[in-house]
Amino acid sequence: MLKTRVITAVTLLAGLLVVLFFLPTPGWLGFCALICALAAWEWGGLAGWGRKARVIYGAVLWCLCFAGGVILLSPHASFPLMLFFFAWVFWLLVVPLWLSGKWPLMRSWWSAVLAGVVVLIPPALVFFALRELFGPWFLLSACALVWVADIAAYFSGRAIGGRKLAPSISPGKTWAGAIGAVIGVLVYCNVVWFAMDVDRMVLPAGADREGILSVLLPQAVFIALAAWSIIGDLFESLLKRQAGVKDSSNLLPGHGGILDRIDSLLPTLPLIAIFLVK
Repeated sequence: MLKTRVITAVTLLAGLLVVLFFLPTPGWLGFCALICALAAWEWGGLAGWGRKARVIYGAVLWCLCFAGGVILLSPHASFPLMLFFFAWVFWLLVVPLWLSGKWPLMRSWWSAVLAGVVVLIPPALVFFALRELFGPWFLLSACALVWVADIAAYFSGRAIGGRKLAPSISPGKTWAGAIGAVIGVLVYCNVVWFAMDVDRMVLPAGADREGILSVLLPQAVFIALAAWSIIGDLFESLLKRQAGVKDSSNLLPGHGGILDRIDSLLPTLPLIAIFLVK
């Protein structure tokens, strides 16, 4: 099992680096749309849909994602930006209620369809846009934020243990792990922030980069990113628990499915996009 996990992880990383650094813009957009489509196919499985409905849903979301990417690079990019805002509101207001009430995804067909659009398309478009606007290294640094949060949560949770974060949803997660994730993300993001001079990308020309707001606002965003990465993980854990499955699919041997690998990115990427929009 460990050997399979390692082989899959190395293959995925190598493949990601190749497409990230060498694919031209149309190919990169097609790749991002493909990830969205595969995740949509898994989403349909968690909702209890049949094979045909899952394939159709994946194909529709591929088309919507590709079209959204084309619009995003045009002078008239209001639709994707509005979608980022709706995603932000969804994760901020709806998902906490969803987790608290443990709403079933398969409660109604139309709600599962709409929720999938809001959950999957915005992060796919952000994933596409970050490379196009800021370069592949910036996108990798954004993804690494989630990896740091996961690693810090794992080791701090195992070392300290203590009170469970959400025992009825994900029994392995603890408050110690969540606090460790926040601390890890704060350290990592501050290093990246200054190393990559991110405030140059975010603040308008002539803005006061030494002001208290320019210091405190990024810290608040970093904490929110860490918190929402955990919420994304908990959200998918709830859906899998309700569907009675361990993984979202078996597309990635030893690692489960696409959603299992991107669950923490789903809420964090739209927040990054909103923060970067001037």
